[in-house]
Amino acid sequence: MGRQELHVLIGGEAGQGLVTIAMILTKALVRSGYYLVVNQSYQSRIRGGHNTFAIRVSTEEIIAPRQRLDFLVALNQETVDWHRTEIAPDGLILLDERFADADQRCVKAPFKQFAEEKFANVAYLAVLNKLLGLDEQVVFQTLEDYFGAKKPEVTEKNRQIFSAAYEWASGRNLPETVRLAPVAPQEHLMLNGNEAIALGAISAGLKFCAFYPMTPATSISLTLQAAADDLGLVVEQAEDEIAAINMAIGASYAGVPAMVATSGGGFALMVEGVSLAGMTETPILIVVAQRPGPATGLPTRTEQGDLEFILHAGHGEFPRAIFAPTTIEECFHLTRKALILAEKYQSPIFLLTDQFLADSYRAVAPFEIDALDATSVGSSPEEVSLPYQRYALTDSGVSPRLLPGQSTHLVVCDSDEHTSDGHITEDLTVRILMVEKRLRKSAGLRAEVTLPEYQGDNRPEVLFVTWGSSCGAVVEAAAELRLRGHRTAALCFAQVWPLIPDQFLSYLQGADNVVMVEGNATAQFTRMICRETGLDLPHRILRYDGLPMTPEYILGQFQSGGF
Repeated sequence: MGRQELHVLIGGEAGQGLVTIAMILTKALVRSGYYLVVNQSYQSRIRGGHNTFAIRVSTEEIIAPRQRLDFLVALNQETVDWHRTEIAPDGLILLDERFADADQRCVKAPFKQFAEEKFANVAYLAVLNKLLGLDEQVVFQTLEDYFGAKKPEVTEKNRQIFSAAYEWASGRNLPETVRLAPVAPQEHLMLNGNEAIALGAISAGLKFCAFYPMTPATSISLTLQAAADDLGLVVEQAEDEIAAINMAIGASYAGVPAMVATSGGGFALMVEGVSLAGMTETPILIVVAQRPGPATGLPTRTEQGDLEFILHAGHGEFPRAIFAPTTIEECFHLTRKALILAEKYQSPIFLLTDQFLADSYRAVAPFEIDALDATSVGSSPEEVSLPYQRYALTDSGVSPRLLPGQSTHLVVCDSDEHTSDGHITEDLTVRILMVEKRLRKSAGLRAEVTLPEYQGDNRPEVLFVTWGSSCGAVVEAAAELRLRGHRTAALCFAQVWPLIPDQFLSYLQGADNVVMVEGNATAQFTRMICRETGLDLPHRILRYDGLPMTPEYILGQFQSGGF
């Protein structure tokens, strides 16, 4: 029969080819029809350090990472030493015969016999293929596709190593304890969160992205860069984050849908630009991929610690919306929505993700894009009232936006307080009118809020409430608690600002116990909910050790917390 679900962890040093075999294996699993959730853990260094690539694979759809391991693939001795105790009693360890371990669950292979050190990862892949029971041709073809663009001699060498190691494995009586149950192939994409954000932005009409490299946000810009020539995008690596956001504001002012992607430290430098966009009413999408701070913190780990920073970033008062995707699919669709809203309301709009979601690969059904809208940039010169006023006072707060140089009308923009035609003013009556005009956009943003998703029993004993990437773990924790006989539910927020209490207050009031779950030390989202609803929500499960939320962590904290 084989296993319906398996948690594989591949561990080793940076530079050992760990990510290469993990990516090929993950692609082969998706091509075979399996669902998966990937959790990558790596240290902030180019070579060395203990890195892992964990693949939770299942015949059914799954949404969260797990902690318990079923299969450890050790590329070095350190991996065995660090993770031996995490392996289930019926689990398995694959390692080189040179490594020390007397565990009965070990499969030792003579990887040095098949290839020199730098190609040993391909030999590991071949033995992995045999132990998991995957179709040899699917894995082999994925291997060839992966190396196909490189030198033919490299491809041929990999082919020989793979075949020799697979033949060795085929001639052994290997255990079948980690063999996967067969599934039918499905047409799925393999995407991580950052790739989905980039694709969502492209589909909504993005034409300009400026960035300064900063983990874990950089791969958003690199994904855009890879498509730039084919799709007519401009992707600019600026000299710093201050330049990046001001380039994007300039591009947007000229009529080009624009975004920046960064992480907490980079966003700190961008903050004055956020206010500039708010005052000049320039559309811009700002993606912030969270990692533990303050300062450099843990640059390659995950956290949900920047929510209140994003909410309050920028001096002065102006409207904003903050999205926090919970899935890869939402990374695509909410990025689209954020870019469209930025243009529609001529405001900075934020998308808040984190390292776990950024690097987490999933099997995703292809997006239906034919019926999707794109951004509508600027107003038609024929439709504006004359004389043209860039900041005309309107009921919605949204003024007609002509693009400079695209008509005979003069377009004036100013970062100082300004009159309706865009010229600087210190008329305090005009100041009041302009503040109120800009804030009137809040009503439009509130009318288009993405609703939180409720899953589970009505009037539950326990309602878990969370946001962003923690949602998968929360939903699975609630489901497991239900199997133990409790009435449970989960309430997941994919948009965290504005908050509309009428949309979720009844869920909170209808539960016996509300348990807030989030990835930071001070319960930032909980404070926002309490402030907006007037409720007191004392039961909290918080994680801030740099690791993603898991169902096991939530249930462990729930049981020990006495909620």
